[in-house]
Amino acid sequence: MVKIGIILGSTRPGRNGEAVARWALDRARTRGDADYELIDLLDHPLPHLDEAIPPSLGQYAGEHTKRWAETIDRFDGYVFVTPEYNHSTSGVLKNAIDYLYREWNDKAAGFVSYGGVGGARAVEHLRLIAAELQVATVREQVALSLFTDFEEFSRFRPNERQGSTLDAMLDQLTAWSGALRGVREGRRLAAV
Repeated sequence: MVKIGIILGSTRPGRNGEAVARWALDRARTRGDADYELIDLLDHPLPHLDEAIPPSLGQYAGEHTKRWAETIDRFDGYVFVTPEYNHSTSGVLKNAIDYLYREWNDKAAGFVSYGGVGGARAVEHLRLIAAELQVATVREQVALSLFTDFEEFSRFRPNERQGSTLDAMLDQLTAWSGALRGVREGRRLAAV
């Protein structure tokens, strides 16, 4: 079974993302098609990128980087749960992504975003970042509006259709994650 990490991309006090990530995790776990796990960036306090050697070389010096690399390497795919801040993703999520390279390669990603326009602009930036990291992103995405999926902009009450959108995204994500596992295994065999 493929392993999917649901990355909670906000560490802000009072963050809306925690309720969103838990909703996605709870719904995903009812499916039985993958092993889903929450990765909360609060549990991985990474300073601003402090590695002297570029991540593409995989020579990590910091213990925090090594722990983060081990965490990300365990998964076949990811769901990025992202707010939209200033027409982009959160700084803490971008920083966490930038710490690594190989651990992201040949994996799949889907997106659950939230904001005034559903976090769509944050996802557009993340798609470009993912392409550079050789991450295949799926088409379907969940875009949660602060106006219609939250009461008073803070209590998460997703519109009923968002559940079926999440299911469609997870269908695509698990399929791509499984296919790309074969690509990674082939690459490992070729290196031996």
